[in-house]
Amino acid sequence: MTIAQLLERRLLVTLGKGGVGRSALSAALALAAARRGMRTLLIEADPRAPIAAAWGGRPSFEPIELTVNLRAMMLGGQEALEQYLGLVAPRAVLRALFRSHLYQYFVHAAPAVRELTMMGKVYHEIERRSAPLEPWDLVIFDMPASGQALSMIRTPFAAGAAFGDSVVGREARNITALLGAAGKCAIVAVTTAEPLAIAETLEVGHALESLGLGLSATFFNRASGADFGAGEIARMERLAARAAAPDAVAELAEIARGALRRRARDRRALGLLRRRIGGDVIEVTERRGLAGARLFEALADQLVFDSAADGSAAESRPDAPAAAAGASERCAAARPAGAAAAGIAAWASLPFGMRTARRPAPRRRRSEWPRATAYARTARNRRANPG
Repeated sequence: MTIAQLLERRLLVTLGKGGVGRSALSAALALAAARRGMRTLLIEADPRAPIAAAWGGRPSFEPIELTVNLRAMMLGGQEALEQYLGLVAPRAVLRALFRSHLYQYFVHAAPAVRELTMMGKVYHEIERRSAPLEPWDLVIFDMPASGQALSMIRTPFAAGAAFGDSVVGREARNITALLGAAGKCAIVAVTTAEPLAIAETLEVGHALESLGLGLSATFFNRASGADFGAGEIARMERLAARAAAPDAVAELAEIARGALRRRARDRRALGLLRRRIGGDVIEVTERRGLAGARLFEALADQLVFDSAADGSAAESRPDAPAAAAGASERCAAARPAGAAAAGIAAWASLPFGMRTARRPAPRRRRSEWPRATAYARTARNRRANPG
């Protein structure tokens, strides 16, 4: 499934092991949708609300504006339950209920209740948003780490079977119907090449299949941006040797070989994912040196650029060609620093004279420094006394 097809859904659920960049990809997807003119709501399960904080927002259980067409809210179990009860019970009854010690004990002792009401809150934002309020074009739910996220997804399936035709049972089945509606909901995973992240992603895929669901796509995050080969490194070293500057590029060559080893690891992980998991695998290049809103913007640029490259830009807002062109320029400007490709390929392709003129001065051995210092002193004396 392409990025454009993902953004056509009403609900995007993002899963992933902690530390793989799940929240950053959720924010980038939300930003890409907002740029298309879509009214987008990003729901955070993290009580710290790091995505909202990146734009200067504070944790809020009500939608707050982050940027044009993009709002965010935090989802808490007790707050979601109280909002839901507010829809079905009189206010006077609620006040007495919320002050009850039994109610407080019940809420904190029954995690399944919190998880069910949190999923119910997501369902209400999509299917039962109050009439005076404009509906969301897209809701993105940045779920907790994989273990808790799977528990949240399983809960409505279990509740639907356990509570039968009661109010709770019907609500639970409404949630499971939304999760299983291919035209409305897409579940995506975020992973990296780390073995634990890959193993957890495969486990998530199998767990979803057991519920009759599946992954619409998997984002392979922090992929190596190396776009050169071992032959280019060898050529650079040969040219450096001819220029009598082998030490000047030795460190760069070692960095480049490390990038090639990382790229080979990425290729193995990608091959495993494509063989063992359903849905498309979308590579997302690592953006070193960026964090917060700047990172979200750079990732959104790449997603928009990739979407345009897939021929999907025509489906976006009227100024999509200009937006895609701008994204292409920003994407090029934000090239990952980890890819030593630019330096290697550019240096190796320069005419020989330019290479020798621009190469850094070779490192001097400690025994050479006295001779170099004496030479410099003599040169200064000659310039001071030309006669």
